[in-house]
Amino acid sequence: MNPLLAIGTRRHIAAKLALSLFLAVPLAHAQVLTIDTSGKNPPKSNGPVNREYAQIEPTHVDLPKAPLDEKTRLALIRALQSEQGFAMRPLPRGHKGLTLEANGKLTPAGEPYLNEIIANGVSVKPGERVVISDIKIEKEKLVFELNGGPDAAHRFLSHVEVGVGMGGTQPVVDDGSKATGSRLTLAFEKHIPALSPAQVKDLIAPLISFDVKSPVQAYTDTLPKTLKEAILDHQVLVGMSLDMVVFAKGQPITKSREMDGQMPFEEWIYGKPPETVYFVRINGNRVIRVEVARNGEKPVIYSDDVVSPMLLAEGKAPVNAARDNTRTIREGDVDNDPNKQAGRPLPTLGKPNPDDKPAATTTDVYGRPQTMGPVHPPKPHTDDSTTLGANPDDQQPAATPSDATQPTATPPDATQPIVTPPDAK
Repeated sequence: MNPLLAIGTRRHIAAKLALSLFLAVPLAHAQVLTIDTSGKNPPKSNGPVNREYAQIEPTHVDLPKAPLDEKTRLALIRALQSEQGFAMRPLPRGHKGLTLEANGKLTPAGEPYLNEIIANGVSVKPGERVVISDIKIEKEKLVFELNGGPDAAHRFLSHVEVGVGMGGTQPVVDDGSKATGSRLTLAFEKHIPALSPAQVKDLIAPLISFDVKSPVQAYTDTLPKTLKEAILDHQVLVGMSLDMVVFAKGQPITKSREMDGQMPFEEWIYGKPPETVYFVRINGNRVIRVEVARNGEKPVIYSDDVVSPMLLAEGKAPVNAARDNTRTIREGDVDNDPNKQAGRPLPTLGKPNPDDKPAATTTDVYGRPQTMGPVHPPKPHTDDSTTLGANPDDQQPAATPSDATQPTATPPDATQPIVTPPDAK
């Protein structure tokens, strides 16, 4: 027999023997693993996910019925291109990005949102600045490229290499640039309505806030109310992250690294005696212990995590927490609907515009009321004694008797001979 055939026969017999032994095992002891590689069945979470990954609260923006025309299209591009805002939650990288339905839900949300963050990384953290670098207007959606977008400038050419002979191959594009941005898609049902830039900002407000804020306010607006108040009151709670501690207390005076058994930790110290001293113990990215030492008192130690329950998704994330303290300023021309609103009458020189309101009474720095009145031009002068252009109210006072005692200049005597220079003859 051919030795190669004999070896193949032995392997076939051994495989059949192993299969028969496997089938002889009782089913009670067999374990079956099912791996879903299609991606149609996302993994289910055993509990609530973090609040920053939860489903958003839908917005309530009145959408116009008219479709987007060329005028509103250019207005959106001009107003939103290079517009800056603040991220209300972590924005993931990746080619697909996030999809937000107009006045609807966010996709993905919950556990798939967290998986997207883990798989592709974070482009922008909550409270950080976001720049709309590009806008793509399609039939039923608006695509926003944030911070340069998630795709490189030469996405396909970077995978192409060309070479001749034995010299090897060289990449066609080797700029070394990596995209670190994100993508947000605002989807509509049938068509994009004729939205104004303010309405688009209100629709994406759950993800990006365009209000004027300080860095502390921009970050704390993404947190629950109780945790936000604690950070603004400069309190450190067990369970806070490093960013929360820095926003609440700033950078520590000193840091030290120590070991508690097999667990390494960092000790951040705030304050110096006789002031209150805070010892903040950090493991990884979380505060695990806070010790408060006041002068002449016994130190108080906190070790119970009170922040993690606040960060869990108990409900939905707010649309925008800073809407009560903002004021919207309308810029540009205001277009009135000719079918519902009358046009503004043109002003005339004969009579004032009926829409013009009277001037409001204001006060100066001393609290005295001041009202702007009409401007009175100067009256014409007919008296020759006054100079041209002088105000008649600003007349010089009459001469007093004391002025009469002063000597006055007299003209030269006409009887005196006039001496002329010799060159004049």
